[in-house]
Amino acid sequence: MPVALDDESAPEPDLVVVPGIRAAYRESHPAHPALAVEVADSSLEFDRQHKGSLYARAGVQDYWIVNLIDRVLEVYRDPGPDPSAPYGWRYRSVQALAPSAVVVLLALPSARLAVADLLP
Repeated sequence: MPVALDDESAPEPDLVVVPGIRAAYRESHPAHPALAVEVADSSLEFDRQHKGSLYARAGVQDYWIVNLIDRVLEVYRDPGPDPSAPYGWRYRSVQALAPSAVVVLLALPSARLAVADLLP
């Protein structure tokens, strides 16, 4: 399902976590995701550069890429303006987490996920 980030963009992440209940989105797409996740192999550079800049511009605080090529989870946080980025915004914090790591969703700090469970 697309995410309505602004009037110009409605990307379709592979997974999105949004606040509220499913029924709240019957009439419109979610607009403020707590987490957007892309699963990437051939789309890795596009997801890093273009989709990352788009999500950062929309203020998505947590953007993850399940990097199938390197078998890591890339965690992008702290969006900020950057005129050199495709949409004028970029994430200032980027971490590549190995399968042995644990990741915590910013919007739900009590939930701890093993990176190995997110990788095939």
